[in-house]
Formats: sequence, structure tokens, C-alpha cells
Amino acid sequence: MSKPALTDLLHAAVTAVGGTERPGQVAMAEAVAEAVDGGTHLLIQAGTGTGKSLGYLVPALAHGEPVVIATATLALQRQLVERDLPRTVEALHPLLRRRAAFAMLKGRSNYLCLHRLHEGVPQEEEEGLFDPFEAAAPTSRLGKDLLRLRDWSDETETGDRDDLKPGVSDRAWAQVSVSSRECLGASKCAYGQECFAEAARERAKLSEVIVTNHALLAIDAIEDAPVLPRHEVLIVDEAHELVSRVTNVATGELTPGSVNRAVRRAAKLIDEKTADRLQTASESFERLMELALPGRLETVPEDLAHALMALRDAAREGVTSLGNTRDRSVQDEDAVRKQALASLENVHDVAERVVQGSEFDVIWYERHDRFGASLRVAPLSVSGLLRHKLFTDRSVVLTSATLKLGGDFDGVGASLGLAPERVLDGDVPAGEGEGTAEEMPQWRGLDAGSPFDYRKQGILYVAGHLAPPGREPTRRDMLDELTELVGAAGGRTLGLFSSMRAAQTAAEELRGRLDVPILLQGEETLGELIRRFAEDAATCLFGTLSLWQGVDVPGANCQLVVMDRIPFPRPDDPLMSARQKAVEEHGGNGFMAVAAAHAALLMAQGSGRLVRASGDRGVVAVLDPRLERARYGGFLRASMPDFWYTTDRNQVRRSLAAIDAAAIDAAAKGAAKEGAGA
Repeated sequence: MSKPALTDLLHAAVTAVGGTERPGQVAMAEAVAEAVDGGTHLLIQAGTGTGKSLGYLVPALAHGEPVVIATATLALQRQLVERDLPRTVEALHPLLRRRAAFAMLKGRSNYLCLHRLHEGVPQEEEEGLFDPFEAAAPTSRLGKDLLRLRDWSDETETGDRDDLKPGVSDRAWAQVSVSSRECLGASKCAYGQECFAEAARERAKLSEVIVTNHALLAIDAIEDAPVLPRHEVLIVDEAHELVSRVTNVATGELTPGSVNRAVRRAAKLIDEKTADRLQTASESFERLMELALPGRLETVPEDLAHALMALRDAAREGVTSLGNTRDRSVQDEDAVRKQALASLENVHDVAERVVQGSEFDVIWYERHDRFGASLRVAPLSVSGLLRHKLFTDRSVVLTSATLKLGGDFDGVGASLGLAPERVLDGDVPAGEGEGTAEEMPQWRGLDAGSPFDYRKQGILYVAGHLAPPGREPTRRDMLDELTELVGAAGGRTLGLFSSMRAAQTAAEELRGRLDVPILLQGEETLGELIRRFAEDAATCLFGTLSLWQGVDVPGANCQLVVMDRIPFPRPDDPLMSARQKAVEEHGGNGFMAVAAAHAALLMAQGSGRLVRASGDRGVVAVLDPRLERARYGGFLRASMPDFWYTTDRNQVRRSLAAIDAAAIDAAAKGAAKEGAGA
């Protein structure tokens, strides 16, 4: 039997989900099929509304080999597993003559641990374990959460935290879950045969499609022991987030609190001499951290190096002692020992990493008002790691609505360890990139476009008449401009701010100036705020980073997206400033490669909040004149949707008022029609 045509498969899948085939989706599916069949790599930008999930699912399923799909957000994971995959698999069955099995796989701490649930949690100060169900007052929030978890454990088939509705607090979940380092292992655990995490791994091994997250993909790449099943194809959706997620996984941290917990956990299971050494080293580290000032450590200070070496050596002794001593008087000794071992190994590994002071690591102090000081170490770059671990022995497809920064894929490609496309094509200027094409993974980029007519649906307005933002906490001219814009729009505004302080100031100011509801991030759960924003046309929602990427409100209730300033990273951000300096030391433009690329990605994501459907109309307003005046402004604008561009404040106010009037008229007609139908 001949292999069915890709166009027929795509048509069947799109019909099954009630969608409409679009040229960009067809082009994407063909490019993915070519990359998968040829064992090459693909970066593909697919705008909102392209239908990119089916654009990669159909060719991946048609290929017939195991595929891993890694996403950044829970929402997309659930959409794939609960909606897109079931419908697509069923739609393709008559043509492919098979039904592909699929499964979701997450890190172990996302699953309920039956051992923890039934045997208790290792104590930190005394021997044995304690029962959190007895320790927590039944009427407290923690007590109620734990009782719900115990009841849920008898009903759930997955044990997946995200299947529990409504959810529970992080504190409650910590009582019934374990990390991979703390897990006893199925063969040693009394509940190994019933383990939810093990069951999820077994389902993944038997599946053709495994849906996971960026964090688990990063762990699979970094750790020596693989956690993902063997696969021929890797598809990374929301790929603009990948470098950040991998960096987070590769970042180590030590705090006085985490070190003290490790000491307490190990104290009862190691010899007294080793316990005393651990305690002394912990106290020395804590005294030092009390004096720590935020900022990067270009070199490790002598006193910190001595404290960390003492801590490292004591932790190593503790690990050895844990392996040589037994204490049968400790209740469920194996579980207590495993948790203590995990804590000590982390202390040892981070201390050793900082003491070694690799030129490829960045070390810094942070200080938190609530949690105090922490010592952190992160890779200067993850591009080498990704190049060697991600693009080996499989075909990789990376996709997102925002992968082209400044008009090409090279910026994102470089962060992933890929050579510029011009190098792979042989277009190398004299003296540049000699031998690079042979050493780098082969890839190509494709912009699948968007089904939206951005120039007709949206306006990009830059307030060129404002003063450039400086260090002053309150920009009066910006607040005046914001007030006029929100007033002209009749509310309907998503305000994206560079800091929580700026968002709070704007919310307080506009609440006193305008008669429209202003919601502020932090005053309610994010989900509740977005729900209220989507339900009321007059409402505005102001907030920071998570709103730049996490809001999907199509229709007339989001017709104005405002950015208070270009979202460059903070000048005192240790990791970003170190990466910028490293680029400059190698002869590159550190500002453009790091700071401008960071801002471009956020501005592309933020401006993408405006047009989410074919009927959407509105304005993206950037209240920072540097987008018009500065030399890098063109690079940033080229990273955003191709809206009609203007700096004419009067034109924008008229346009907003007209859009608002059209929305009010449409709503009135809709209400009248509903009334007539009733």
C-alpha cells in the first residue's frame, strides 16, 4: 500500500478539529516532513492562528517513529494530550491504518508519592518520620489540602498534580511528593508496583508520541542518566523559552536555609564527628552570607572559598558516612536516608562548582526581602550544551510564534548553538567562520507567516514626543499619555510594564483619573484576573512579565496593548551583563546580542497579545521614544508583527475611539439579536 499524501493527512486532521487549512500550515507541515524524513533540523516561526500544532503533529505521526514533543506551558501540554492528539490520531487512522499511542511525561515531583502519603515525611530535627495529616490542624488550609489529597489518591489514575481540581498549595504538595534524588526507587519502595511516576514512565516507553516540558528535556540533556524514552524526532514548541528553561535547570543555588536543612536531615544518620564538622561549616557559611551584598562575583573571595571548601568536604564526608552507617531505630530509615543524601549531594555539588570557578560559569549573590541571601551559579551560555546534546542522533524541529528577531533566525539560532544560515549556505565573509559549516548542525529556517493581515488589523504607535525613560520612579508625561490612550479606548487595555513598581504606580494613578476598572497583577490569581479582564470590555489589566506572554484574549475586550518602556534586562542583572561582556570580549556587539535580543523577544511576545483572531482590531502603544529614535529601534520593530506604524498621537486617539465605537455598536447589535431570539 502506498504512503498517503501529506496533504490528504493534513486535510483529514484539520477537518477533524473543525479548523480551516491555511497556506502557512501546509508549508509548515511540508517543511517538518522534509526535516524529519531527512534527519535534519528546522527552525520555524508560525504566527498565532497558523495552526502550528497540527502543522507538526501530522508529519510526525506520518513518519511513524517515536517522537518527543516538549512545550513550555501546561496549557499547551494539556491542549495536545486532551484535544489535538486524540482527534488527530483518530482522523489519521483510516489513512495510516494505525492508531499512535501517546502519553504525557513530567518530572517525578509532579506525581503523588504513595510512600510519602502513607508513611509520612522525614523529619528535620528528630528521628523518624511524622504524619502531616496528624500534624496539620484539620481546619487549617494545609489540613484541608492534605485531606483532599488523601481522598484524591484513591480516585486518581495518574497521580498528576495538574489533574487535581482545584489545586493545592505548594506546601501541601511538598508533603506528598518527592524529587528524583529523594525517590527510593521502585524496586526498594513498598509502593513501587503502584507508583504513579513509574506508571507514567512505562506509558511513555510504550507510546509513539511523548508530550513533556522544557525542564524535563533539559534534565535529560544535562544528567548522565536519560529520563526520556528513545526517540527519532524531537519537536520543541514555544521554543523561544527553551534557553531560559535550560539555564534554570543548570543553575545551582545555596542558601543558609538549604544548608541547615541538609545538616538536620543527615545528623541522626551519620557519626557524631562528621555531624559536628557539618554543623560548624554550615554556621560559617551562614555568618558569611549575612554580610553578602547582591551582585556578581568576578572572582570567588578568599573567605567565601574557604567556607565553601569546608562545606564541600564536610558534605562529602557526610555522604560517605550515610553509606557506612545504619540505624534501625529510625522509622523508615531508607526514606530518611535518601532525603538526607539528596540534600547533602546538592550542597556538595554546588559548593564544588563555585570553588572550581569555571570560566564558563557566572557566580553571584542575590538577596530576597523574605528569604535572605543566596549564592547562585549558572552557565554563561547553554549554546554548547544544546548544540552537543540536543542536535545529536535525532531530527529536531523548533517552533514558536516568535523566533525571528530583527528579521532573521540567526539570533535565536546562536543561543541554541547553531551557526548562522549564511555560514551553512557557504556565504561566509573573508576571515569569518572557517570550518564552521562542518562543525555545526545543519538546519534551515522557515517563516510560515500568519493568517492575519496585521497592517489592516493593528497599529504600532510609538510616543516619540515623550522624554526617554530614566531612573526616576514616576514618569508624569508617560502617565498622562497612558491616561489619554486608555480613555480613548474605553478601557479594553492590557498594560505591560517593565517592573511591578511601574505597574502599581500606573494602576493607582489611573484609578484616580478614569472611571474604568483597573486590575493589577498580584491582587488576585493570574487566572482569575485574566478571566475578569476577558469578561468585561471596560476593564484594564496591568502587570509584568507573565502577562507579556500568558494572555490570550481575542475579541473586543483587548484592543489596546501598552508597553511602558523597552524591556531591556536590568543593568545589574549578573547573568545578562556577564553574557553581554563575553560577547564583547570576542569582538561582537554585546548590547545587540544580549540586551536588544532579550527586549526584542519580549516585545514580539507582548505585541502578539493584540491580534488573536481574524476579526481583532487595535493598537500596540509603546511609550518609549527610543523605539523611534535609537539606532536599535529598527531591529526591535522588525521583531514585532508588521502593524501599520505611526508616531501621530492624534491619529491614534481617533483610531482608538473609532475602534471602541465599533465594538460598542457590535455589542449592542448582538444583544438586540439575542433579545429578539429569546
